[in-house]
Amino acid sequence: MRCEVCGRKIHGKPLRALIEGAKLTVCGECSKHGTIIWEEKVKQTPTPKIKPKTAPPQTLKAQTTERAQAVFESPLDLVDDYDVRVRQAREKLGLTHEELGKKINEKVSVLKKIETKKIKPDDKLAAKLEHALRIKLLVPAAQEKVPIRVASKQLSRGLTLGDIIQLDKNEGEAEERA
Repeated sequence: MRCEVCGRKIHGKPLRALIEGAKLTVCGECSKHGTIIWEEKVKQTPTPKIKPKTAPPQTLKAQTTERAQAVFESPLDLVDDYDVRVRQAREKLGLTHEELGKKINEKVSVLKKIETKKIKPDDKLAAKLEHALRIKLLVPAAQEKVPIRVASKQLSRGLTLGDIIQLDKNEGEAEERA
């Protein structure tokens, strides 16, 4: 038997889960995406196997390339104050750790460790927390920051716009000489 979500072969006992309104037979890993349904066995009639339509090779290649570009173009980073945001949003909604854990199918101990910043949630868990708590935890990755070299005199008074323009001019002149 195969999982109706990921398509992998189910080892062990298959589970019935309600995922986004659909009752599906899933593996243990995919059951985390919804709520497990305990229902009595009903005699199932075999469903006819339908072969998926295959796209022409060039279309398939284009789709794969588009997906790959989407992944590389928008990497996401976890915000630095994720622990504070999760705790405040949970408290604002009036949820306990146990209630939130049931809602997103996650262990209470994991949620407590996230709120105390002992562990960082992975992208999947952060997305579940974002959805359940209606907050933003994943933001687009910042561009690589290039350190600006500043004279010690400028450090004491801070950096002004004029200083930045002057630094840019100096770098441009150095490149022209090279």
